[in-house]
Amino acid sequence: MLAAALRAAAFVCGAFVVLMVLFVLRESWPALREIGLSRFFTDPSWHPQGGAAAGTFGLVPMITASLALTAGAVALAAPLGLLCALFCTDYAPLGLATAFRRLMEVLAGIPSVVYGFWGLVVLVPLINRWQPPGASLLAGILVLALMILPTMALLAQTAIATVPADYRRGAAALGLTRVGTLWGVVLPAARSGLYTAALLAVGRAIGETMAVLMVCGNVVRSPSSLFAPVRALTANIALEMAYALDDHRSALFVSGLMLAAMVVVLVLAAERLRACE
Repeated sequence: MLAAALRAAAFVCGAFVVLMVLFVLRESWPALREIGLSRFFTDPSWHPQGGAAAGTFGLVPMITASLALTAGAVALAAPLGLLCALFCTDYAPLGLATAFRRLMEVLAGIPSVVYGFWGLVVLVPLINRWQPPGASLLAGILVLALMILPTMALLAQTAIATVPADYRRGAAALGLTRVGTLWGVVLPAARSGLYTAALLAVGRAIGETMAVLMVCGNVVRSPSSLFAPVRALTANIALEMAYALDDHRSALFVSGLMLAAMVVVLVLAAERLRACE
């Protein structure tokens, strides 16, 4: 009975994913037919109001901004999250580790709009004093890093905690120090779980909308520096879907299709990395 219920739940989840992809493909098809996929990569700018004949539909600046935001956020959050996990599992007293984990759980549950609002009223003015205009790629990276840090820390802690205690005892018997045990035994044994933690953190970062919309400046151009205003694909959909019509609306669904393709590529890359171990 339990096995049947689990199979049914797995089927429903898979069916929802397939239906969502089919829906996005259906809504994207008019733009793919009338505009063509190549123009989304070759058009010089994003001005879709003129339709397929007079508009321009360049998504490259927003794709570049989305990738830069994700890469910067993960580069900050992944090592910090791993260090937080190691602190909880191997260095902190039990009471402090429990309190720290509860704090991470609270941070993980805070809505993204709250992070975005904090970034807008605190972080953006601070960056503006250093290098105007403040709303920039750097602000988006910092806010996203703060958002995905709890996810990375909690999942990394879970992965490290599942390493059998015998591994640590064996390393101690061989004379390894605590640091040597962690880096030479524990982390390699937990590698699969750490990859999963990083993948989920990347997925949250690349799909985030409200926070990056509030702090990145929403200028459609490829980022030339950390202080340049940018617009992510997700923010573009949120900003324009309310009034988009015809080819414009269908082009926004193509943006969603691009996001889905980016996530699929990340998952395949992670699976390939695991297979190469």
